[in-house]
Amino acid sequence: MSAPNEGERRETRSYVIGYLLALALTGGAFAAVRWPSFAATTTVAIVFGLALVQIVVHFRFFLHISLARSSRDNLQLVLFSTLIVALMVSGTIVILMNLRARMM
Repeated sequence: MSAPNEGERRETRSYVIGYLLALALTGGAFAAVRWPSFAATTTVAIVFGLALVQIVVHFRFFLHISLARSSRDNLQLVLFSTLIVALMVSGTIVILMNLRARMM
């Protein structure tokens, strides 16, 4: 049996840290909604903030996308894909709302 090399150990550690952070952020969002201590708008802001932090955690620890020069191409690809999906979803919503208005 050979010991795992340093790269595998570092990658496994990255996944474990990312998993624990994602779990903590998800638990924080559920706790903010389950036991509300703030006003409704503040709770929504907390959930959105935790969601944005979780997106960054997923990019960094699971997709291995950072702001280093070598990863900028990957980041641009992800951002462009997000833009295309957002345009498609928003266009679909506009069409559905237009059809709903015409049906009324």
